[in-house]
Amino acid sequence: MTNTRTAVVVVGLGSMGSMALWQLAERGVDVVGVEQFGRVHTRGAYAGESRLFRVAAKEGQVFTPALLRSRELWEKLGAAYGQQPLIAAGALSVGPKGHPDLESTLRSIADFDLPHEVLDAAELRSRYPQFYVEDEDIGVLDTLGGALRPELAVAAATEMALARGATTHYDTTVTAIEPGPDGVRVVTTEGDLLADKVVVSAGPWTTRLLPELADVVKVVTYPLIWFLPRHIEMFTPDRFPGFMRDLHGVHAFGIPSVDGYSVKATPNFEFPLVDDWSDRTMTLTDEHLRWAGEQMQKMIPDLIPAASRWSVHAESLAANKMPIIDSMAEGRIVVATALSGNGFKFAPVWGEVLADLAAVGESRFSEAVFTVDHHKKFALWGVNATRTG
Repeated sequence: MTNTRTAVVVVGLGSMGSMALWQLAERGVDVVGVEQFGRVHTRGAYAGESRLFRVAAKEGQVFTPALLRSRELWEKLGAAYGQQPLIAAGALSVGPKGHPDLESTLRSIADFDLPHEVLDAAELRSRYPQFYVEDEDIGVLDTLGGALRPELAVAAATEMALARGATTHYDTTVTAIEPGPDGVRVVTTEGDLLADKVVVSAGPWTTRLLPELADVVKVVTYPLIWFLPRHIEMFTPDRFPGFMRDLHGVHAFGIPSVDGYSVKATPNFEFPLVDDWSDRTMTLTDEHLRWAGEQMQKMIPDLIPAASRWSVHAESLAANKMPIIDSMAEGRIVVATALSGNGFKFAPVWGEVLADLAAVGESRFSEAVFTVDHHKKFALWGVNATRTG
């Protein structure tokens, strides 16, 4: 593929890259995708069977319109592919009344008139007996939420892009991105590509390709853990929603059973931030797993407090925990990074934004707080980890 010329090259075909590839191909753009691993693999931030999907954003109302659009696109992708990545089980937030996350979730619900239910402690115990509930707890059910199947989603978006004329190169590593007067040269282990625009969606590998972002983007590890419930029939998607739980200062998130025998339920860990993917935390210790089992059984007593399986994943993170979705190099490079362990629910809409920026230079979901310049104002690293969910 030496010196192959194309309109857009997408570097990284995971969560955002596969969606950008799909969106660009659907518009008839001549687009090539490059991925250092296989078509679907276990080394990306998206891997791990399932992800929580929410529309009522506790992170701030700036995200809720994008999440509403994201839900539309999840359904569109599923309908086009014939398999639905979105499991419409709802997303339940449980914690003490007045908890900041619950309050911000309720503000998003009120501001955008989202369908929901607020449950007091007695209603929680009756509706969702799976949870241990204290008298001061309330639940906020986001009825548009649920769970996502990330590997299926990445495969579906890629297949839809290929069907619409996209080209992909797998097991091909990009070693440099070089803007020039006639476009951008993408240097790879299999030859060079020339493009008018390049979309970089390389997750925790971003700063290897765009070192100018090293002062605003770090790499963090987050784990995923599965436990076996004693009564699996209580944890199917028709009876158990995706959830976030805050209890005695511990935050956790989880997903209804999608495999028929286990439940993903993971408390928040703190791992050190690093500058490069190769330096990340790569394992969980027996102490980590014991602590996680103890916390999850406190929250969900039916779980056997021993992990049935676990995995760890690297992700990019910004100091203010906002994503970076912006154009660089006079618009020739478009980047999405710093998704902070919360990005997969946004994947199709952020893919749409990347396609917009590459194709026309602007997007209705672009925000000033997502720009590189804005992030450079907040590159003060006092945080050790991200909260997932």
